[in-house]
Amino acid sequence: MIPKPHSHTWLMSLALLLMLSTPVLAEPRLPDFTALVDKAAPAVVNISTSREVERSMTSSRQFEGQEVPEIFQEFFGDRIPMPPGGAPNRNEEPRQSLGSGFIFDEDGYIMTNAHVVKGADKILVRLNDRRELEAELVGADEKTDVAVLKVDTDNLPTLELGNSDDLQVGQWVAAIGSPFGFDHSVTSGIISAINRTLPQDVYVPFIQTDVAINPGNSGGPLFNLDGEVVGINSQILTRSGGYMGLSFAIPIDVALDVANQLREEGYVSRGWLGVSIQPVSKDLAESFGMEQAEGALIAQVEPGSPAAEGGIKAGDVILEVNSQEVDHSTTLPRLVGQTSPGEEVDLRVLRDGQRERITLEVGEWPNAGPEQSDGDPVRLGIVVQPLSSMEQRRLGIDHGVRIAKVDPTGHAAAAGIRPGDVLVSLGQQPIESPQQLTELLTNLPDDQTVPVLLNRDGRAYFVALRVGNGD
Repeated sequence: MIPKPHSHTWLMSLALLLMLSTPVLAEPRLPDFTALVDKAAPAVVNISTSREVERSMTSSRQFEGQEVPEIFQEFFGDRIPMPPGGAPNRNEEPRQSLGSGFIFDEDGYIMTNAHVVKGADKILVRLNDRRELEAELVGADEKTDVAVLKVDTDNLPTLELGNSDDLQVGQWVAAIGSPFGFDHSVTSGIISAINRTLPQDVYVPFIQTDVAINPGNSGGPLFNLDGEVVGINSQILTRSGGYMGLSFAIPIDVALDVANQLREEGYVSRGWLGVSIQPVSKDLAESFGMEQAEGALIAQVEPGSPAAEGGIKAGDVILEVNSQEVDHSTTLPRLVGQTSPGEEVDLRVLRDGQRERITLEVGEWPNAGPEQSDGDPVRLGIVVQPLSSMEQRRLGIDHGVRIAKVDPTGHAAAAGIRPGDVLVSLGQQPIESPQQLTELLTNLPDDQTVPVLLNRDGRAYFVALRVGNGD
């Protein structure tokens, strides 16, 4: 018997038929990070540093209990140079900072951010099992914000390193670190973008994520779902001081190359052309007859530089380096920087409306070599580096050496000298090189006080510096 079209039985049968024929959509499954964390957490470390800070008029924006007027802050920043004959108060206090890192070699090598350990007199590493070890700074590279530490102990867990070139936008990643000092906190998210260039960080193609990163996460690892380290968490973009959905990590391939150089040589060698560049705007592209705004526009070529010797001219637009596209001016320093000094690069250049190929040998970035001592650091308590011609022009001087380190207990520190200052003359004698400074110090009598001309951020001033006796 055929049911009537409008009967209750027929409607139920039709509804059941539709339910059986409709595919059931499975609920999306989110990734489970428990196994990853269980395996990786033991090799993630907390890093704390301390620095001895002198309580004197060189150590803060206070002078005799009064805040320094803003006009003087503009000249001296957060430190005022000591007047001749001034003596600091040696009452010292520790200053702590917290960051993260991870063990990447069973011999005790740890990777972290350079800014985490910058200026530290003592570095303490705390492991997941609550062991606390004092670490030695093997080396740091501020241009990529990578530093390598070493601890002396056995049976250390290590992390497996992945390949950051395989990363894709949208894939899941996780971070382990110590935000606000809370050890081994885990956060997760996805990769929002790759090859991001940030202001003042042209040597790093950053990984952008939406993983919650906060102060204390710096230097910690970024993992893929296989538990491999694909980046080092380095920066956040914030207006409040806390996480706002944008965090940036150094690709592990970039960081590992830097770390290996720091371990083997103590410094990082990178390629250099010797040019000043600027972006190609839409209007400039039109004026050059370009279909779109791309490449790096050469604004200036330093005389005697690899670019000058290779035939690069102001007004050229570099479009490719070794067949890799220069889509923006910020891409050029990264492509050249990752080239070993002495290697040849093939450049595709737009000149006078015509595309040309130029092959030249890349030089080494000035001051890339190991720091050079003054030859008798006990006498002054400083470590100096050569000053490039580009830096000389920027500061408006034609000679000098850059002070890389200052012994906090030495005579230079007592005179208010600090890292980053340029030593222009000593005892009215112009300083041309670290070697000349060594010779000059050799001929100076013990315990003599000499006038020293310094340049700090383009401003010159004298201090009186006592030369030690070397005992």
